Amino acid sequence: MLILGMTGGAYPLVDAPLLPDTGWHDSAAVLLENTEVLAGIEEERLNRIKHTNKLCSSAVRFCLETAQKTLGDLDAIAIYSSEDFLNAKLKSLSLISPEVSFFEDARHLYQCVLEREFGVTVSREVFRFVYHHLAHAASSYYLSGFDKALALSIDGEGEDISGMVADVDGKVFKKLRTWPIAHSLGYYYLQVIAFLGYADFDEYKVMGLAPYGNPEVYRRAFKRFYELLPEGDYRIHPQCIADLHGVLQPRRRGEPFTQVHMDIAAALQESVEAIVVHILRHFRQATGHNRLVISGGVGQNSSMNGKILRSGLFDDVFVPSFAGDSGCAYGAAAYVAHSLQADSSSIRTPHAYWGTPVHDDEASAVLESWRTFLDIEKMPNRSERVSGLIAEGAVVGWVQGCSEFGPRALGNRSIIADPRIAGHKETINAMIKMRESYRPFAPSILQERVRDFFEVPVENADFPFMSFVLNVKPEWRAQLPAITHIDGSARLQTVSKAANPRYWELIEAFGRKTGIPILLNTSFNNNAEPIVDSVDDAVVCYLTSGLDYLVVGDYLAHKKAWRPEDLAGLAVSLPKAAVLLREDRYVSHTERGFSHALVWNYQPTRRHPLSEGWHRILQAADGRQSVGQLMAVLEFSEEQQAQAWAELSALWSDRLLVLRPNSRLA
Repeated sequence: MLILGMTGGAYPLVDAPLLPDTGWHDSAAVLLENTEVLAGIEEERLNRIKHTNKLCSSAVRFCLETAQKTLGDLDAIAIYSSEDFLNAKLKSLSLISPEVSFFEDARHLYQCVLEREFGVTVSREVFRFVYHHLAHAASSYYLSGFDKALALSIDGEGEDISGMVADVDGKVFKKLRTWPIAHSLGYYYLQVIAFLGYADFDEYKVMGLAPYGNPEVYRRAFKRFYELLPEGDYRIHPQCIADLHGVLQPRRRGEPFTQVHMDIAAALQESVEAIVVHILRHFRQATGHNRLVISGGVGQNSSMNGKILRSGLFDDVFVPSFAGDSGCAYGAAAYVAHSLQADSSSIRTPHAYWGTPVHDDEASAVLESWRTFLDIEKMPNRSERVSGLIAEGAVVGWVQGCSEFGPRALGNRSIIADPRIAGHKETINAMIKMRESYRPFAPSILQERVRDFFEVPVENADFPFMSFVLNVKPEWRAQLPAITHIDGSARLQTVSKAANPRYWELIEAFGRKTGIPILLNTSFNNNAEPIVDSVDDAVVCYLTSGLDYLVVGDYLAHKKAWRPEDLAGLAVSLPKAAVLLREDRYVSHTERGFSHALVWNYQPTRRHPLSEGWHRILQAADGRQSVGQLMAVLEFSEEQQAQAWAELSALWSDRLLVLRPNSRLA
């Protein structure tokens, strides 16, 4: 039995929106055979748009090609929302966009979109619709290995609720409590972080800022924002949150953080933890469950998860690496799969390496095509060579095996470094990740050594998904400055030899050299893009960052010295979702002229100014002609060429254009 799970929006990448923005995000697809994962990937890894809400067509295509199947082979397609809710949504949207009235219902919508995208007939009957928070709960429960558990799902909203507690036993998910959107913990967090200059998808940044603050400073103020009620209930008082205007002037994005901002972040984090522990304390007593599974966007708050683990309420807690909406692709498919067959067992998953594989022959060919910019060697002993470079202070881009499903880099698409070097934190944040200086980095540690370095409050010491913040043992904090946060904590990943032998071997080799079986691990990307997926993605990120080395499979690459002019031989194209603008407008109080910009069809307000020269180049770009060829065809003067070369590095670093070796087009 083949079941495909899908999340995200319902319109393709290159089109204007078929539907208005409905709040969908994190498109993904996962393919199951019975209850076993065959393949799974987030659409953003392929279309290169962070948190994309586009139709997950590339992800679906990847899953089917990996399994050598077609849409016609599927027994079910699981959607992560209830059918009644989607039908009502379509009716309301038809009032805003009359073309939406073409679709009879949600089944017809998905049927038409998939038929158009894949060119095959799709039956209406193949679709199964799974309640949003049920898909969340299933995504954590069916991978936990627990027979029975308490399930907590909390996010911004899903259908008409924002959270759910359920008693789970095999196929039976018994709802014990739900919370309306008016009392959404996800929206509460978002409403407060707006005062700190942050917005959607920035919540994790504020979680990292919180340890720099003192929650006591604004604790009394925050206690007015929520109310703890009997029997594990609570209320949010959003009207009181506006009182923050009396405490601080809202921070504008880009302004420096003050201690006030840090104290606000600390009080916010403390309040969310207090609410969630209040909920769980009641339902732990009411149900007797000693095992907990957590999901939903708020479930990605690893500091909160660590607090729950340390509370002693539960003997074991499981949180997948994809607790957010992308995980509903697995959850919806798993719920349908288990409902259609006798087996309802939950099996503890050791990893989430479900995505794009990297093979040595492919790695060799792609790296060779970039040889103008790279020195390349094949390593006879990968782990010994790379661990030695890291121990000498190198920061390395590391690409191995299948990419990870979800937002965490778990050792297959990672930037790795020596956790003993304090300066790595500043270097990687500023020169490579190009992000705020306060942001912490995670440690990857051999699973069998975790208790030697971390305070583990439960019997199970397996934390493969970076879902928990735990305390570094005091005697090791000074020796691990690059991964120890200001409060002595770290969001750790344990690595087992069975789950990821290549990464385990690297950490083990580093441990033999240094006595520290730990590596600093952060996602392989800069701030303008999702985590790299392909070898090309990795090379581009390497060439446009301050990384010292790139490792792909058994190959080690090192940058040659290069100038922007050396990119002349690369073929150039626009990103698929990009749109060029040329507008007649006032360029001064009295003079009109043309301005040029690049915008995105999924977010027209995201605007990037362009020079006239690069507007002309990108307008003519077809992905086959090189930058140099286009400059010649467009008859650029020497002055125009010099200006274009001066702009190119920034455009490439911001992923406003695509450059690929022309040799591969022959």
